[in-house]
Amino acid sequence: MSDSRRLPARVYWVRRFVVLGIPLIVIAVVVWFVVQRGSGDDPEPAGQAETSTAPTEDTSEPEPSDMTCDPGTVAVAMTPDATTFAPGVSATFTVSITNTGTDACLVDAGEAQREIVITSGSDRVWSNRDCIVPGTETRTLLLAGGQADTTPFAWNRVRSAAGCPPDLPAPGAGTYSAQLVVAGVSAPAAVFGLE
Repeated sequence: MSDSRRLPARVYWVRRFVVLGIPLIVIAVVVWFVVQRGSGDDPEPAGQAETSTAPTEDTSEPEPSDMTCDPGTVAVAMTPDATTFAPGVSATFTVSITNTGTDACLVDAGEAQREIVITSGSDRVWSNRDCIVPGTETRTLLLAGGQADTTPFAWNRVRSAAGCPPDLPAPGAGTYSAQLVVAGVSAPAAVFGLE
């Protein structure tokens, strides 16, 4: 009786085609439809993306420059902590940067924007720009209206030159002057003595 119920092999292959083939055809048609429809829509979103990102870049770029302190609202000072420094003692100073305006603004007081030059008469003795330590190039300060940033500064009584050459002669006793410039604003010269 089992032999009489057995169907021809062709019937089994037709069933396999129906079960496997038709879903594959349906998937292929759906994919083709999505691809055709998607390719027609692509140019419009791309155009929209370009127009939506352009204003974002335009509005974000001016913000840092808008926040930068106007040189007319920045006051800088460099005051020696003593009139004369004993032999072997570093000359120390108090450096202040004040926003004299009413609105908050940004000042870059990093070593690439700040310059301290120490001279003795016509002899240029030292500058922080000669040997900038990596990582100290920028130091952005956000100063509220009327706010001051005060930091200590020490000069270890060494001579420097462009390119940071070694074995330069040490400065001797005498009268020196330190000149500070930050963001294009100069402080009054700080005069001090070394023993």
